[in-house]
This record gives sequence, C-alpha cells and structure tokens, in this order.
Amino acid sequence: MTLTPDDPRAPVADVDLLVLGGIVVTTDARRTILNEGALAVRDGQITAVGPRADVAGRYRAPRVIEARGGLLLPGLIDGHTHLPMTLFRGLADDLPLRAWLEEHIWPAEQRTLNPDAARWGTRLAAAELIRSGVTTCCDMYFYEDDVAEAVEEAGLRAILSQGFIDGPDTEQRLASAELFLKRWQGHPRITPAVGPHAPYTVGPDSYRRLHALAERFDVPLVTHLAETKGEGHDVAARYGRTPVRHLAQLGVLDARLIAAHCVWVDAEEVGLLAASRAGVVHCPRSNLKLASGVAPVPDLLAAGARVGLGTDGAASNNELDLFAEVQMAALIHKGVRLDPLAVPAAAALEMATSGGARALKLDSRVGSLEVGKRADVVVLDLEEDNLVPLYDPVSHLAYAAASADVRTVLIDGRIVLEDRELRTLDEAEVRRQVRALSVAIGSRWGRAGP
Repeated sequence: MTLTPDDPRAPVADVDLLVLGGIVVTTDARRTILNEGALAVRDGQITAVGPRADVAGRYRAPRVIEARGGLLLPGLIDGHTHLPMTLFRGLADDLPLRAWLEEHIWPAEQRTLNPDAARWGTRLAAAELIRSGVTTCCDMYFYEDDVAEAVEEAGLRAILSQGFIDGPDTEQRLASAELFLKRWQGHPRITPAVGPHAPYTVGPDSYRRLHALAERFDVPLVTHLAETKGEGHDVAARYGRTPVRHLAQLGVLDARLIAAHCVWVDAEEVGLLAASRAGVVHCPRSNLKLASGVAPVPDLLAAGARVGLGTDGAASNNELDLFAEVQMAALIHKGVRLDPLAVPAAAALEMATSGGARALKLDSRVGSLEVGKRADVVVLDLEEDNLVPLYDPVSHLAYAAASADVRTVLIDGRIVLEDRELRTLDEAEVRRQVRALSVAIGSRWGRAGP
C-alpha cells in the first residue's frame, strides 16, 4: 500500500526548513487562511501548507523558524521598479512627469550614472524592498547587467529588462538587449526581458523588433503605457491613435506585455488590455506624486485584466514600500468612485501577491503559499501596536500593516531577512557608498548630499 504525504500513517519526511505559525494568509484561489498554520520547504519549494500540528507532526527539518504570534503571507511582488534610481531619491520633486524626466532625471542619469553607481543604487533598493516584504520585482533600467549582478547578490527574484529608447545608436542598443537576454537566460531567479521605454520615446519599428526578440527568447516585454494625458495627446498626434490602440496596431499588445501605469485608458482600451491578457501594473503613489492621474483599476479588475502593483522608482515615489501601495490602492479608488467597495482589502492585497504574479506571468511559481510553488514567504510581527487587536488579517494587511512590521523573509527557501537583520548585503556599506555617490550627484544639481 502506498501512503500519500498527507496520510496520518505516512512516516515523518525530511525537509530543509519548517516555518511554524502563526496565522497563514495563503492568497490562494480559495483565499484560505489558517489561524495556526505552518509550511514545510524542500529545495526552495513549498512541500506542505497546513495546520501547524499536522505539518510539525509529518515533517522534520534541521532548521525551524518559530513564527507563533506572527502572520505568514506570500512574498510581495513589486511589478514596476527602476532599482538604481534610489540614487536620485528626492533630487527633483513636485514636478509633472515630462519636466521631471527631461529637465532633471535624464540629465542627471547622463552625467552621473555608470555601472558602479547602478550596482550600489540597486543594492540599496534591494535592501529596502526585502525589508518591506518584497521578494519579486520587475525592473526596467539601464546598465541592467550590473543591476542583475546586484539583484543576484541580494537574493531577490526579478524580471529585469534592459531599458531601450530610440536614438542614433538604436542598432547597438538592440544588440545589447539581445546580449543581455543571452547572458541571463535560464537563471533560477532572474528572468531577463526587453524594455522599450514608452510609445513616445520608442518608434514602431523598434517596438516590433523588440517584441520579436522577446518572442524568440520567450521573455516578457516591459513598457510604460498611457501614463499621462500629455502622452496620449503626443502619441495621437504622431500616430493617429491612443497609446494602447497604438501598441495593439503594432501587434505588441499581448500576453507577453507588462504595461506600467495605464492611467489614461478608456472603456474600449480596458477591454483590449483584459482580452490581450497583458499585465497591467498600477503605481498609485507615483502617479499621484507626478499628478499623472488615477488609473481606472476597478474597471480593469471588473473586466478581468491582470492587475499588479508597483512602486515605480525611488526618484518618483520616493520610497519602495509595497505595503504603502496596497493601502493607497485600497483607499484612493474608494474616494474617486465614492464607493467603499471600489477596491476591497482582499483585491488590494491580491494585486501585491497572486494578482501581481499573474500580471508578471509568474503565477505558476510565486504569488501564493501553495504546495509546488517557490518558498517566497514573509513573516510579519503581530506584536506591534498598529496591529493590535486583530479581527481580520486581510483587513490588517491592507489598512494597518507597514514595512516596519516585517520580521523575516524567505526567497526561494533561503532566509534573506531574519529577525529584521538582512543576511545578504552589508547595509552599512551600501548606505555609505550611496551617500558618497550622492555628494557628486547633488553637487551637479545644487543639492547637498548628506
């Protein structure tokens, strides 16, 4: 007779790690919550999720994380980042997007960004993300090889796209994008991608060629889309159609696409985004800070679009805190729609977990605590004043939890943050290096670096 692992008569099985909770919020399709739950992890994969007593009785491990009194949830997914832009945090604020980009950020990048700076900025971003419970991010930037090396060092999971803008060296940039894909293809945690910046900076031919490259390597295509009202006017004046319809006309609007922002989209475009199965990444705080607008997220969700959440870069946010984005996503649409159910707590949380994984095409691997998925796990400390008392854990995660409440983080079964101590990076050295870089950056722009 063959016994399954969940048969009470089965022998105790050896695993690498046990995480004994604690409340477990799985964000699976049934929205299962275990009041006293636990996980077993082997080879970086979740092998068991269930009541604490059952898991502890069926499995043994050389390492046990005791999370009683805590809350376990899947690692959060930051669907849109520009990791090295921590270097420009606070450099230029209170500006509309085009002025912010063209008069401040792009000139600062051209004068001060280099591979070494990109690595240190990425290390700082990775530390901030992990401390806020993020285990997966989707990045678009330059020097992405150096970004990838820093991401690997930090232990993050990431989709990393080489940023692309048309220019005199377009052919060289296309060749570099292909080399980046070849170099990182097959990495267990890093998915290389292509990253055309936006329809107003990348022409139709380049979009088509980058999409063909993404198809050949079977990777995502990451872009900004319909972020501002001005972008819509510019693209319509140039091509005779709105940004979403423009990408649809080019044959780029499909399940391979990960589109950040999608603020200025009409009802027909909402339907196009949903039908194409493209990922849509909502960046509420960045969009508010740059006065870009508020994306029609309730309509996108109602249409069945795959919607995730993103912080955007630290130069436009100015912090990489996905719990703050969850709360903003749950609140802003209530106020705009005058409807307390516009984006309920569960929907906001799922945009940062299971929904975010669907938007990034990673839902077979991450986004929920289920057997067979990678062990990306966050433990929150419920002994914080802002989390007492607790009646509904999902409500707490949407409206009360903060990044400071994150106690322990696992990525691929590896402990990267333990009892609030980062295990993969020397944070003091990272801060020292970024402060030193900020002196040079600030001196060029009349800002004193601390």
